[in-house]
Amino acid sequence: MFDVLKQQDVYTCRHKNSVSECEIFLHQTMVKAVVGEEARLTSAEDRLSRSAIPAEVGLVIGKLSSVLDRGFVFDLIPTPSNDAGEPACSVLETRDDKKKPSKSKSQSSESSSLSIDSDWVAEHARQVSRMLLGGVKVVGIYVWASDSAFKNSTMILCQAIKAVSDAIRHLDPALDEALLIHICYSPRRWNCRTCLLNSSITSSSLRPCDFKLGRVLSSLQRFKCNYSFNFRLPIYSKGESSRQTFTEILRQELAVHEKELKSANAMIDGYLVHNDEPCNTEGEHEIELLFPFMKDIRAEATKNVTGILHFGGSIHSYAYLNVKEPVSQAVTDIKADITRSLQSRLDIICDEAEQDLNPTDVGDDEELRY
Repeated sequence: MFDVLKQQDVYTCRHKNSVSECEIFLHQTMVKAVVGEEARLTSAEDRLSRSAIPAEVGLVIGKLSSVLDRGFVFDLIPTPSNDAGEPACSVLETRDDKKKPSKSKSQSSESSSLSIDSDWVAEHARQVSRMLLGGVKVVGIYVWASDSAFKNSTMILCQAIKAVSDAIRHLDPALDEALLIHICYSPRRWNCRTCLLNSSITSSSLRPCDFKLGRVLSSLQRFKCNYSFNFRLPIYSKGESSRQTFTEILRQELAVHEKELKSANAMIDGYLVHNDEPCNTEGEHEIELLFPFMKDIRAEATKNVTGILHFGGSIHSYAYLNVKEPVSQAVTDIKADITRSLQSRLDIICDEAEQDLNPTDVGDDEELRY
């Protein structure tokens, strides 16, 4: 028997060889409409029209609000050429030798499809995600292509979406939906689809949604938070930590700190946040996080400690909120931005120092600083 689902949830089940497979589609978490920033997207369309390139792929930057059932697109960032100077997206012309050659250009274009370097687009998404502000995320991909090339490339588009979602999931674990925007130049129009990010993304995962242009950026409210952190991690000469890598120790500590961060209370402009109402005041708003006094369990575990790893600093975090979203969402976005910023900094450090820790190289009471 399946557990009872929420009233708005819809599911379908398939029975095969006495094994039940259940695909659950959470309609209440899917955006029903998407609004794009008219100034930025119109500028992108003009750039693509002037370039006369047959195809382009890039990242969609914005925000998906489950509270409002809406998606907001702030900008489009084209994926640059790879290290070999090749474009991330190109058009392939397919030929069927069984058919007689046709001189019709329209018939030739109908057989075209897209070639997308999914790994390169995913790496682009990973790098861009590190630099975005709270609540502003890579929410999908866009393609500039003809209608026929787009329709003939469903599989490669699904692969690109999955590659992007896999690349940024460690920075955004709650990611469960993405956008696919098609800017068609023949005929000229914009189309948007939402995609549920499950284990296997197929054409059935893509669903059309309403898309329109409007003023998005001018209506956003700005929140800021100055956050200081100081991690002191013991390095043991014996035991489990002696077999952990530098990366594993830091990420394990970050996971512990993330839980503490989520449970912290917050004050906005000096008032404790206790409701889900929108913020009605204008200007920049300051968020202060309040942590309970907690005993540091690690301070007591001094046996077999040969050194201390010190990871500290401060983060100036910002979040942007739609005027109709509750203030609690700004707090959530700030906390997620702090975690993402810490993770991004750890990724940069670990990319350069990915190696096993050797406790014998650290003297007693010696402190490593990064």
